[in-house]
Amino acid sequence: MSNPTAAMIVIGDEILSGRTQDTNSNHLAQQLTLMGVDLEEIRVVSDDEAQIIDAVNTLRMKYTNVFTSGGIGPTHDDITADCIAKAFDVSIDVRADARAALAKNYKSPDIELTETRLRMARIPDGADLIDNPVSKAPGFSMENVHVMAGVPTIFRAMLAGLLPKLTSGKEVLSKTVSLKMKEGDIAKQLGVIAKNHPDTSIGSYPYYDNGAFGCNLVIRSPNATRVSEVAALIRKTFLKD
Repeated sequence: MSNPTAAMIVIGDEILSGRTQDTNSNHLAQQLTLMGVDLEEIRVVSDDEAQIIDAVNTLRMKYTNVFTSGGIGPTHDDITADCIAKAFDVSIDVRADARAALAKNYKSPDIELTETRLRMARIPDGADLIDNPVSKAPGFSMENVHVMAGVPTIFRAMLAGLLPKLTSGKEVLSKTVSLKMKEGDIAKQLGVIAKNHPDTSIGSYPYYDNGAFGCNLVIRSPNATRVSEVAALIRKTFLKD
């Protein structure tokens, strides 16, 4: 049986402009690898309604789970929750449980929970809340789409609570063999090894260091024995000394 699959949508003009560097996709990839979920696609989209809706509707049909980060704050450009509601064709409004969670941030919530702040308690109809232990404003899951904050500390905290609830697969294990050789010098033999071992993934990642070319070959598989066997074969083939 194959592993569950996933995609991520990173939302925000600040990512595309280079003003903010995305680290959430890297963290998500690491965590999903540990639980045996194959992250197969990452998209970065602007704060544009049509782009967000299109990405959500396309990816949720292709993958087991879709994760989003960004665009669920209190400002005018935080439109992710509304876009999710439109993608699923449901209504959206301030929800009592989301308001209660948000109210924990304030000594006088009846006064301090302004209309602007209550935007963070607007949840599409039918969604399940994702707990936010950092700033209390919740994310939510709408079927297989999981909507979380863009701030890395908050994204990580939300994800830590969400992942144990999702179906896991077999963890993908890996070994790295480093070669002080150019890719062109190993490509033919490496292609034969890869063809003869279709149950493993072999990635070649070239580098240039101190005037010399080299490459790191990364062997991946859920089967630890196969990873070790293929790594040993690569060493035997290219590290003959």
